[in-house]
Amino acid sequence: MTNITVAGTGYVGLVTGVCLAEMGHKVTCVDNVQDKIDILNKGISPIFEPELDDLIVRNLEANKLTFTTNYQDAYSKSDVIFIGVGTPENEDGSANLNYIYTVAQQIASSIERDCLIVVKSTVPIGTNEKIENFIKQHLKNNVKIEVASNPEFLAQGTAVRDTLYASRIVIGVESELAKKVLTSIYKPFNQPILVMNRRSAEMVKYASNDFLALKISFVNDIANLCEAVGANIEDVTNGMSYDKRIGNKFLNPGIGYGGSCFPKDTKALHWLSEEEGYVLRTIKAAIEVNEKQKFKLIKKSRKDFPTFKGLKVAVLGLTFKPGTDDLREAPSIPNIRLLLNEGAHIHAYDPVGMNNFKKIYPTQISYGETIEEVLKDADLCFIFTEWDEIKNIDLNLFKKQMKAPFVYDGRNCFNLIKVKEAEINYQSIGRPIVNEYKVNNEIVFN
Repeated sequence: MTNITVAGTGYVGLVTGVCLAEMGHKVTCVDNVQDKIDILNKGISPIFEPELDDLIVRNLEANKLTFTTNYQDAYSKSDVIFIGVGTPENEDGSANLNYIYTVAQQIASSIERDCLIVVKSTVPIGTNEKIENFIKQHLKNNVKIEVASNPEFLAQGTAVRDTLYASRIVIGVESELAKKVLTSIYKPFNQPILVMNRRSAEMVKYASNDFLALKISFVNDIANLCEAVGANIEDVTNGMSYDKRIGNKFLNPGIGYGGSCFPKDTKALHWLSEEEGYVLRTIKAAIEVNEKQKFKLIKKSRKDFPTFKGLKVAVLGLTFKPGTDDLREAPSIPNIRLLLNEGAHIHAYDPVGMNNFKKIYPTQISYGETIEEVLKDADLCFIFTEWDEIKNIDLNLFKKQMKAPFVYDGRNCFNLIKVKEAEINYQSIGRPIVNEYKVNNEIVFN
């Protein structure tokens, strides 16, 4: 049996380890935070991710999954080590590889048998080669090692499904042995396996994420123009989506992308390209559009409220998207910072993100257990995340609870006709304010 160890128990490492165990492998997950390991050994995930807790419990009980801080013991027994630690953004936009090299140093000092090291973390092109050379230079024992690239394509909120039912598995290898080992590990997943060299695999990850970020920024750019010329972005994207070359994914306008991947990966690839003497102009434009889009609602609301000083502002949704408690690069954070700086009184609601938000603003803002509580006597309301709990609320609640129903929706949660019927002062992204009945997205078959 292949002994598999996974370094890191964040989104990438934890989901990878749990899903490998679910597919029949025996897996040890390593982390340097004892409190996190203690929680995991109780069958509790430290991150909010649908289905993950159940899989952890099931595989712990089946003795296919182990969590530990003892990296020396875990690595010494490993045939394959997956590295799934974070690569956060540096101040200049480049990828911070400190965690990767820390794990590489630990592996070099601990392994006692020939080992394949598999980098799942998102790293700049050429990093796998550098990691391999680094480990070889620092090996304590006389063993053979090789490094392979195996980028992840999971999204927060659907990470388990994205791993167990992936559209493809990409492996970057430089030998037949590495190819054989990885294809054997992934055979039970019954998914297409694409084999290429390491640098191509590293680029696939960046190119995929950056293309999706580019698509979002493009739609937001078009939505902004729709507002200027009186078009409806929903009609426009609906018309676009019938072209199979375009499709209907990532065509929802809003206040920009966030999370742990798109912002970091666009900046990292842009930084890398400039280091190589080439400017990725499309990616540079996507970054610029996204930064400006974050404050789209503030700009809209200033026409009604020149100052926020002393106003009660209701905020619905704090996480960067629904289905996760992740706040990394969430548009809510810079917007709330601006509102607080201008003297607004913030009352916020999010179904799963409030505990994490309290780590940022423990006392500066108020948190409500219900939407009704947050809207009570509010002067205006911002919607930053399209949770179902928010999309499905009774629109009459705005008029009933607020001083006056001024609602600025950054995720286009509500139907424009229903909003007009509810008599709400409502603005969204790329959609005209409804002053009369209009038929939207009607398809007529002759």
